[in-house]
Amino acid sequence: MSEPPGTLTSAPRRQRLLALDVFRGLTVAGMLLVNDPGTWSAIYPPLEHAEWNGWTPTDVIFPFFLFIAGVTTHLSLAARRAAGADDGDLTRQILRRGALIVLFGLLMAAFPFYPMDRLTHIRIPGVLQRIGVAYTCAALISMRTTLKQQVGIVASLLFGYWFVMTLVPVPGAMGGIGANLNTIPSRTLAAWTDRFLLGGHLWINSVTWDPEGPLSTIPAIGTAMLGIFAGRWLGEKRPLDERLNGLFAAGALGMTVGLMWNWSFPINKSLWTSSYVVFTAGMACLSIATISWIIDVKGVTWWTRPIVIYGINPIIAFVGSGMMARMIYTVWKVDFHGAPTPVQSVVYQTVFLPWLAPRNASLAFALAFVLFWYLILWALARRNIIFKV
Repeated sequence: MSEPPGTLTSAPRRQRLLALDVFRGLTVAGMLLVNDPGTWSAIYPPLEHAEWNGWTPTDVIFPFFLFIAGVTTHLSLAARRAAGADDGDLTRQILRRGALIVLFGLLMAAFPFYPMDRLTHIRIPGVLQRIGVAYTCAALISMRTTLKQQVGIVASLLFGYWFVMTLVPVPGAMGGIGANLNTIPSRTLAAWTDRFLLGGHLWINSVTWDPEGPLSTIPAIGTAMLGIFAGRWLGEKRPLDERLNGLFAAGALGMTVGLMWNWSFPINKSLWTSSYVVFTAGMACLSIATISWIIDVKGVTWWTRPIVIYGINPIIAFVGSGMMARMIYTVWKVDFHGAPTPVQSVVYQTVFLPWLAPRNASLAFALAFVLFWYLILWALARRNIIFKV
């Protein structure tokens, strides 16, 4: 009998691929680091998102989450098929898991659930919402189509999105086709779609558009599917050297194609452009191949255990850290120099800022936040408690 979704379990885990766990752990740790600085006004450039077009190391974290979800999706579905699951079982599992991921995202958006008017203006898109939708679509497509058909679907998604975003006129906007407007966040076709479909339920920091909106979620499905292709390759019964060489080659090709595509459809995380999809998928392939080469070929594993801890419970890390950040950055306030001040700001100003320059103090706070969550995740891992979705 299978376990109900979204439950805590202490049952032994199935054998995992260490390189994938390390890659996931690095991604989770990176997310904690960039999401929780001491102050948003003093951040080292690599720890900030690109202002619009272009990319920084911070901009690859989200697509890495989607890519690794694709990799593990293929490996998981293959294992369940080998165990005797039929298409109905797999479909129900995919739909249930995708719906739960979306639900967790909506709960995070609503947290702390007061005042009540917050719920009437809840942000509908979000990181987990996009992961849930992209995972569900990619998994169902991979389950019901051939590899050749999947390649055609990915190509159609990426080229179709490129054509739509550049050649279709934006309703009500002066300037004609989208190619003339894609440098203005609020005037892109994706922004118009966000406002048309979601109205006042967009990201509060942008108001007129959402970086995880409906239209830009379409190419994100391509990111998950490229991860499925990588998972298919990793699952092949080939020599390890051959599989790693294939990942290195695919990664180099993907990054090159993405940079070339950038000339006509710039790399842009907020629009999740097709060049961004190919570029970040290529970087993910190179990252996994490099980690596997270090671990499996060179046998250097002493450094992996602390990093793996971050990847064992990614949902707990994401949801828990997000809710904690909401509390200490905005909700929980104490009197500080005669004014109500968020607890996070008090800690930053009293513990880190007195002896460090602002950027270093901000980074030190973020590192302390990462370490704090390491301790939580380590305690769970030590008890073999894993939250399964």
